[in-house]
Amino acid sequence: MRLPQARLDQVLDRFHEVEARMGAATDGQEIVRLSKEHAEIKPVADAVARLAKARADLADLEIMAADPEMAEMAALERDVLDDRLPVLEREVALLLAPRDADENASAVLEVRAGTGGDEAALFAGDLFRMYSRYASTLGWRVEIDSVSEGDAGGYKEIIATVTGDGVFGRLKFESGVHRVQRVPVTEAGGRIHTSAATVAVLPEVEDVEIEIHDKDIRIDTFRSSGSGGQHVNKTDSAVRITHLPTGIVTTSSEKSQHVNRDKAMKALRIRLYDQQRQAKDLARSDARKSQVGSGDRSERIRTYNFPQGRVTDHRIGLTLHSLPQILEGDLDALLNALIAEDQAARLADLEAEFG
Repeated sequence: MRLPQARLDQVLDRFHEVEARMGAATDGQEIVRLSKEHAEIKPVADAVARLAKARADLADLEIMAADPEMAEMAALERDVLDDRLPVLEREVALLLAPRDADENASAVLEVRAGTGGDEAALFAGDLFRMYSRYASTLGWRVEIDSVSEGDAGGYKEIIATVTGDGVFGRLKFESGVHRVQRVPVTEAGGRIHTSAATVAVLPEVEDVEIEIHDKDIRIDTFRSSGSGGQHVNKTDSAVRITHLPTGIVTTSSEKSQHVNRDKAMKALRIRLYDQQRQAKDLARSDARKSQVGSGDRSERIRTYNFPQGRVTDHRIGLTLHSLPQILEGDLDALLNALIAEDQAARLADLEAEFG
């Protein structure tokens, strides 16, 4: 892809403008805003500068090639540069391609048992453990917000906040239906059962601008359940908020009703924001062949087949025969393939923009 020089110049001009304004700014809020933009645009400007230098070097080599004494050396250096230029072009193109604004955000991870009874709950537990182990390898913090355990183990539902740099960007393609095929420990006949669990990954964005009117919500208080003794909540401090237009319900069961209200409202904003994201993703996927990141949470995205030791991602047709390692949190091969597919789609969008 040959990126237009005018587009590259726009990036450098904006970067230099932001730097100049940062040096002259005195208002605190403006300084914060400019600093954030500077941090976002600097990697792009640096990549553009490297590409511009490579293009300038190529022009110089063409001049050198006209000199008989320099022609051989120029030809050798040009071969190296010819190999390097496409790499630099792709690097810049990816940085310029339409990018998910929530890429670097932390995330709320929700895993729920689907069809399959006790086996589905056990599988939901396996999935949550898989994500937790993956998070630990990257230094992310996992904090459980709410949990409902299965009768035979695992989880009917577990919701956790995963905090770290780039969590949502790595995990966002995990949303959807995960299917497992295996022989349950309770199955005496050794028959393979199929069950499922659903995963939702929502960006935890600070200061989400979602307007919620008082008339659109119903707030209920109730007594949260406990394990007995001193842990039983003896007051109606738990909070449940229902968003009437959408039917979205959020709850929080800490000891303080005030804290619970704040946490439930924050959760509601996250879910309303995610609902808007899903609508945009679905609209965008209509114009693409790739369904990666389509936002369709009811889509079966992956199968974990225990008898064959394989994991298949149905969106990109990828099968890996490393199921035990994947369930232990070795997700990079899967996630990198999904991200590469999404990058290819974004590059196609950019190429269409430039004609």
